[in-house]
Amino acid sequence: MSMFNRIFGKPKEQANSNALATLDKLNETLDMLEKKEKVLEKKAAAELERAKEFSKAKNKRAAIQSLKRKKLYEQQIEQLGNFQLRIHDQMIMLEAAKATTETVDALRTGAAAMKAMQKATNIDDVDKTMDEINEQTENMKQIQDALSAPLGASADFDEDELEAELEELEGAELESQLLEPVAAPPVHPVYVPANKQPARPAPQKTTAEDDELAALQAEMAL
Repeated sequence: MSMFNRIFGKPKEQANSNALATLDKLNETLDMLEKKEKVLEKKAAAELERAKEFSKAKNKRAAIQSLKRKKLYEQQIEQLGNFQLRIHDQMIMLEAAKATTETVDALRTGAAAMKAMQKATNIDDVDKTMDEINEQTENMKQIQDALSAPLGASADFDEDELEAELEELEGAELESQLLEPVAAPPVHPVYVPANKQPARPAPQKTTAEDDELAALQAEMAL
C-alpha cells in the first residue's frame, strides 16, 4: 500500500464502516420501537372496549381500572413516539456528518493528488521542455528555408535587376497604351421600318429652256 493510501485510505474506510454500522443499529432500534408502539396501541384499544363493557354492566370500578390501564398504555405510546423522534434526529445528524466527512475527504484527496502532480512536474522541467520545442521549431524553419532556396543557374540571378527590368516593361506597356489613337465609336445603322422608308424626290419635268441650255453646252464642248 502506498503512502497516500496509508494516510487517507484507512480513516475513510473506518469512518464509513462506523457510520454504516451506527445507522443500521439505529434503524433496528427504530423498527423495534414502532412494533412496540403498535402493540401498545392495540392494548389501549382493548382496555377502552373493556371499559365500555364494564360501563354497560354497571361495573363502575372495573371500568375505571380499564381506563387507567388505557392511560398508562397511552403514556408509553407517547414516550415511544419521543424516542422515535430522537432516533430520527440522530440518524439525520449522522447522515449529514457522514456526507460532510466524505466531502472533506474528497477535497483532501484532490489536494494531495494536485500536490503530487506539481512535484512530478516542476517549473524547471517545463522551461526545459519549452526550450527544446523552440529549438526544434527553429531547426525546422531553417530546414524549410534551405529547401526553398534556388539551386543551379537560377541561384545566380539578381532579384533587384529582375525587378528593375519588370518595372521597365510595365512602363513601356503603359506608354504604348497612352500613344494608341482613340478609335471612333462604331456607327450603328438606323433601322427604319419598311412602311416608313423616306420618299424619293419626284423627277422634275424638263422645260424648253432646259433643253436649249443642254444643247448649247453640248456644242460648246465640241
